[in-house]
Amino acid sequence: MIKSKKPERKLTNHLQQDVVKISGKTIFINPFLYWRRFDENTNRWLREPGQMSEDQIHPNRHRFYPELDWSDLSDEQKRIKDASVEMFLKTLELVSTFHPYLTAGQLLEVERKMAITKKIPFEKWVTKSFAKKARLLNNEKRKFQRERFFNTWREWFSLENTQKALLPIIVAMFISSFIGWSLGISKNSCNPYFEENLNQLN
Repeated sequence: MIKSKKPERKLTNHLQQDVVKISGKTIFINPFLYWRRFDENTNRWLREPGQMSEDQIHPNRHRFYPELDWSDLSDEQKRIKDASVEMFLKTLELVSTFHPYLTAGQLLEVERKMAITKKIPFEKWVTKSFAKKARLLNNEKRKFQRERFFNTWREWFSLENTQKALLPIIVAMFISSFIGWSLGISKNSCNPYFEENLNQLN
């Protein structure tokens, strides 16, 4: 019984970090908990970083990361943090859409809890998203290179001059193979051991 309670307690604690109670209403601050109410476009908009412009993200950097000196961050760190800021903005937009009755003060309360509890989850999410996108791009690049390689050879083989040049080579290879095969048979026919085996068979 004790073991079964530990996962439940862990799940309860996790869910408590994903919600905030305001005026008796439960507000999800994990944007993916709204997925049942999404259409396909909204789902793509939420899950793909880069849907918001720099003009929307940069002014909100210090709003969600007031403790950071952005000039000290590497380009990769800035990219991850900017994508996390984008997730904050998207989540607030979803909260406003699905809870239009919230006042400015209540939205600020939601934002404060998000800033405390969702930084690390958002950063992990966008890091995985970037890695997945990089893998897909790499796979597409390899596929394109393979197709270009085969197309290049196919076009080369289809040229009239190539066909004219290859025909004598193919004929020469065929003749060489036939001569080699003939010489092999002739050599075996002159082999006493080969003849002795034939006599035994007869």
